[in-house]
Amino acid sequence: MIAATLPLDDLPDSASISVVTLGELYAGVHLAKAPEARRLRQARLDAARRAFVPIPVDELIAERYGEVLAVARRWGRSAKATDVLIVATAASTSLPLMTLDEAQARLAQAAGVAVV
Repeated sequence: MIAATLPLDDLPDSASISVVTLGELYAGVHLAKAPEARRLRQARLDAARRAFVPIPVDELIAERYGEVLAVARRWGRSAKATDVLIVATAASTSLPLMTLDEAQARLAQAAGVAVV
């Protein structure tokens, strides 16, 4: 989980979230070791759930997943399945990817997905 956060003021007027991203936020809550970290992560998850209707994984995203995974493997690197699914979601919706994860951003750019 990324420690940095993106200020809400920096979000575009219209944005979406992958259901996989929500899964990562849920995992962060469950993995928090300290009560304060858990509280902050839960607040972040709750805010994301209020702000976005998550994009579910469907067959088009599965197709893009295969393409993005092929890009990663051509690079000779293994990519986290969650990163590949999130990039595939952006690719299938023709939306730019907004991420603080540098490895995910590089994968998206290599797959032809705009990153902001």
